[in-house]
Amino acid sequence: MGNRIRKLRKIRIHREGTNELLYSLIAIVAIGTALWRFFDTPIPFILFILVFGVVWLLALNFYRCPIRYFNGDTEGVVVAPADGKVVVIEETQEDDYFHDQRLMISIFMSPLNVHANWFPVDGKVKFVKHFDGNFHKAWLPKASEENEHADIMIETPDGQEVLVRQIAGAMARRIVTYAKDQEDCYIDEHLGFIKLGSRVDVYLPLGSKPAVRMGQPTTGDQTVIARLLAP
Repeated sequence: MGNRIRKLRKIRIHREGTNELLYSLIAIVAIGTALWRFFDTPIPFILFILVFGVVWLLALNFYRCPIRYFNGDTEGVVVAPADGKVVVIEETQEDDYFHDQRLMISIFMSPLNVHANWFPVDGKVKFVKHFDGNFHKAWLPKASEENEHADIMIETPDGQEVLVRQIAGAMARRIVTYAKDQEDCYIDEHLGFIKLGSRVDVYLPLGSKPAVRMGQPTTGDQTVIARLLAP
């Protein structure tokens, strides 16, 4: 699957934010126009535009969706599923599905990061499961199991299983997962989207070699975070 199919649509603003950005812009223009017409002084208009204009620009930044393609052979490669910062690299016992030790690499996304998520490996989606839960701060260890999250199990072409977990944070209240059961998936494709601060965990077979360090910034679909051990 080194020559994978590229199905990612070329979009600049993520579809999850299109309606919110459009409707909020219409509201800002309408209210700004009313303030300009009904007040003798421009001060209310200027203050309103400054405050809500900045808020709208922050939302625009949040929903940006850069066009990215991974350059290179994808065989045995695990790429970052999200923009953010590496907050966990450790061997851990995973008892929900594997019931054995796994290498876990976690990436925390701040509200200023791109919040689109990408598939970290080529393969086939075995299943997708969503779990309700709490909204602890996403960088806390207990967030991985106790927070609302979605689990996506992927089987690589050589039969290795990789678990991707989208985790809601203290501010995030919506996880969107595009992955579907039994569908082929590829690096460069969108796996989903998480609103506001959040985190993505990747569970890899023991023996996989980390390619990042703690605190390292990551770029989704670009940064190689690990290499799978050949079966």
